[in-house]
Amino acid sequence: MDRKLKNTIILIVILLGIVIVGSVYTFWIQSGSIEDRKKTVNDLSLNAFDTEELSLQLEGLQLREQEMDSILSLRKFNIPVNLKQSRFFDFVNTINYSFLPYSYVNIEYIDQQDLQHYSFYTYRLTGVADFNDIYKLIYAIEQSKELKKITGISFSNFVKVDDDGEPYFLVDFNMTVSVYFSYNNFFAPKKLVENKLIPNPLYNIFYPLIRNEIPPNKDNLLDVQAASLLALIPDGAFLSDDKGNTFLLWEGDKVYLGYLTEINYQTSTVRFVLNKGGIIEKLTLSLENENKSSK
Repeated sequence: MDRKLKNTIILIVILLGIVIVGSVYTFWIQSGSIEDRKKTVNDLSLNAFDTEELSLQLEGLQLREQEMDSILSLRKFNIPVNLKQSRFFDFVNTINYSFLPYSYVNIEYIDQQDLQHYSFYTYRLTGVADFNDIYKLIYAIEQSKELKKITGISFSNFVKVDDDGEPYFLVDFNMTVSVYFSYNNFFAPKKLVENKLIPNPLYNIFYPLIRNEIPPNKDNLLDVQAASLLALIPDGAFLSDDKGNTFLLWEGDKVYLGYLTEINYQTSTVRFVLNKGGIIEKLTLSLENENKSSK
């Protein structure tokens, strides 16, 4: 066989082999990958938007988000997201910062309970406080923007007498508080604005009408029960106590346990009203140094 013909046949065989192998790779091996890529391109083409349209959609969603956040902010109570246990300790400490020196609150964490849409911590608060201090605490817990509820409470009166003999009529309390939170932001706005947590003062319902404890005379006021009327001057009266101390008083001036209510120049007498532990007593002193109790 001619050498030139032989080389031509070899080249033809090699070319056919390349064509066959290429065809097998293209139409059988790569066929699946090409189809998958065509499908992906078609899907992307169906969901493709231009930048301007996407920006308009974003603005609309942001506006809707602001509306929903505004609605949540206007609600009186919200349920916060992923609330820490220490948050309630900080809340109570902030409230009792303005309490009177002899008022105090103890906080004890009890447990956590998880429900379908929200969870809550349970705390126990105990202590002794002035009536209006404990009222401030109750009001702050019940009116707080982050939802808290008192689920149980008990009170009893408590009398504290300081080193000077001054009595303080306090309240011994024990309360259980539930503090609510959730693991999603369905119930809370982005920015929390706390409600007004400072109430107007109330009358102390635990303050006894009749008291055994009488406050001491720390201001060294005139003790009318052992006093004498020395003289009357225009708009005033001179008096002395059992220790020889003299006092110049006018109508309305304060004395120990009461006030000077009247100076009568015609009868040369002065009248006082005293509050002896809830028992009101009227007392009259005259220039004749005779103490007369008036009715």
